[in-house]
Amino acid sequence: MIDTPPVVALPVVGTDAKFPVRRVYCIGRNYAAHAIEMGHDPDREEPFFFQKNPDNLDVSGLFPYPPQSSDVHHEAEMIVALKSGGTDIAPDNALGHVFGYGLSLDMTRRDLQGIQKKMGRPWAIGKAFEKSAPCGPLHPVSQVGHPDCGHLELKVNGETRQAADLNQMIWKVPEMISYLSAYFELAAGDVIMSGTPSGVAAVEKGDVMTMTIDGLGSLEVKVV
Repeated sequence: MIDTPPVVALPVVGTDAKFPVRRVYCIGRNYAAHAIEMGHDPDREEPFFFQKNPDNLDVSGLFPYPPQSSDVHHEAEMIVALKSGGTDIAPDNALGHVFGYGLSLDMTRRDLQGIQKKMGRPWAIGKAFEKSAPCGPLHPVSQVGHPDCGHLELKVNGETRQAADLNQMIWKVPEMISYLSAYFELAAGDVIMSGTPSGVAAVEKGDVMTMTIDGLGSLEVKVV
């Protein structure tokens, strides 16, 4: 017999409880400046999503540089954790399904993702590799509310690489939840990575990435 794999669960600030993760949805190009830097027009496309695997989430504070790539980029993002779900959720009701928020990095094998893009293939090989989503603990809505603005910043070795405000997201959290629920049945344990601002760039072994979002604390991750 095969042992049942452990359930991936994120720590919750201020409690010993854990948040069990069901699925991980990632929205692409959700900040206008980042869409432009990746060669796209943010005014002409609906939101689109790809998925990471739950066990890609990692709270160890270490990011092992992945194999088969020489161009791995950081993408700093706020994560949204759901306590309930459903289908065809109206935007006005969407925030009622949110458990909390946190910090995460969508680490990307950019060279491999680029090859897949040119061939019209899915991005999984560039996005959903082991430990590709370093993240921090979740902050419950009861403590932080629903942050719709606030400074997001990522530094590498003390130098700012990414800086934006959450209010610059093209698709806001209620709209993301509503859009996803039209195509998937959302449920408790689902996590949404809400997109990254411009400034994505490569990291190397030994680099230290430090991410902050106003009201949600900080996340430090070392590339090893």
